[in-house]
Amino acid sequence: MILDLPEGVTSVIRLHPSAALLAATVSAALAVGACSSSSSSVPGSSTTAAASSSASPSTAATNVGAANVTLHLGYFPNLTHATALVGVHEGIFAKALGPDVKLVTSTFNAGPAEVQALFAGALDAAYIGPSSAVTAFTQSSGAAVEVVSGATSGGAELVVKASITSAAQLKGAKLATPQLGNTQDVALRYWLQQQGFKTDTAGGGDVSILPQANATAVTAFQTGAIDGGWLPEPYASQMVQAGGHVLVDERTLWPGGKFATTVLVVRKAFLSSHPDVVKALLAGQVAANDFVNQHTQRAEADAAAEIGTISGKAPSSAVVASAWKELTFTDDPVASSIQGAADHAVTVGLAKKVDLTGLVDVTLLNQVLAGAGEPAVAAS
Repeated sequence: MILDLPEGVTSVIRLHPSAALLAATVSAALAVGACSSSSSSVPGSSTTAAASSSASPSTAATNVGAANVTLHLGYFPNLTHATALVGVHEGIFAKALGPDVKLVTSTFNAGPAEVQALFAGALDAAYIGPSSAVTAFTQSSGAAVEVVSGATSGGAELVVKASITSAAQLKGAKLATPQLGNTQDVALRYWLQQQGFKTDTAGGGDVSILPQANATAVTAFQTGAIDGGWLPEPYASQMVQAGGHVLVDERTLWPGGKFATTVLVVRKAFLSSHPDVVKALLAGQVAANDFVNQHTQRAEADAAAEIGTISGKAPSSAVVASAWKELTFTDDPVASSIQGAADHAVTVGLAKKVDLTGLVDVTLLNQVLAGAGEPAVAAS
């Protein structure tokens, strides 16, 4: 099955077994929703999943409130998207959505290509970096997407070769990011500007920024073609394993070390048509993050296996364990950092100043969290 995705992103069906894990969490979260009305791409993989036969058909169907709905979900083969990777691998999303919703997933290297898929209607929901979420919101004048949940904080670093031990030594260096305008690309350009360096989108300036696929960047670092990169996990840890060291841990640049790395967005048109499906997806999001936080070793193995299936090469258990320590899996979208990332994009000339009112709405998420007996999150 081939979806209408941006050029270079293909969709291949593979089946995952649904799981009966965390049924109590999902059912409780959905029950609250049922009681109230809710007002550069790389080849990817796609999954079709439905709830297992052991799930309660009446519960799932009642809460979703729509039959034969297809939900197209996008995410990256990164550990910063472990919520999605584990949620798919363990069948947690399928369990939450129920038997009447078909889940089709597609993977991307970075946010800009995923934004294209959202605009094309090829995705209904996506795990994405905050800078790309802002791009989708601003380019559509607020009409296209809405951030409905967080997923991950942390897990992005500037890794450089051993001989570079200070920012001053970066003059003339070649550094990688996942894609022009993506979250790590904006972070690197903004940080370099604060250090007094000039960059441009063509790879020129005091420091040459060369956007490329994350796995390609690791190989380029190993061969000496680049001097480092501002990358998400596990690729930052893979560069460290290849002889690099962390020059900047992005957590040190944000208040309290908290910033959104991955958020969950939905198309507003899909949300308007299928609010109960979105609420069910959010129940899966909460359950998946609970699983990730409560079953670390299994979640690490799940995420590595999914990355291997998607990219063709799974990260080693040592790399995953190291990278996992840099990540915080949270349903909180850390909305203040989304505004900060937007401001940074403006500062480096990749975006214009816009009003982000309406970008983040955690109303449905807080209903789901209440049903799961977990604390609410703030929208600002």
